[in-house]
Amino acid sequence: MKARDKARVAVLRLVNADIKRVEVDERRGLSDEDVRSILSKMVKQRRDSIEQFEKAERTDLADKEKYEISVIEEFLPTQLSEAELTDLLDRIITDENIEGPKGIGAVMSMLKENYANEVDMALASRIVKDKLS
Repeated sequence: MKARDKARVAVLRLVNADIKRVEVDERRGLSDEDVRSILSKMVKQRRDSIEQFEKAERTDLADKEKYEISVIEEFLPTQLSEAELTDLLDRIITDENIEGPKGIGAVMSMLKENYANEVDMALASRIVKDKLS
């Protein structure tokens, strides 16, 4: 088995372990939405780690995390691009007639409710704050 294949198998084992852990902890079977949520959290954790590793100039560890993200994202719906996300946020803000900083929570709530696994919520938050502040 090639090194890349071994790394892929290791990532898939991590994914499986996380899913099993949640099933055992919550004592229930998981829906597809639950699994997508777990995978999204795994990606977010790795993005946070990449940021820390890059600050510490540990590109080897950052590259490992980036590879893990690429494997995990194969099982997630395609994320909206920044341009698509901006268009979506413009529509939500216009359709719901949301104004000012007090509307940020409402927009984020609608986004999370309807597009949680298709959107990078950190990016969405930044865009919404820029638009409504």
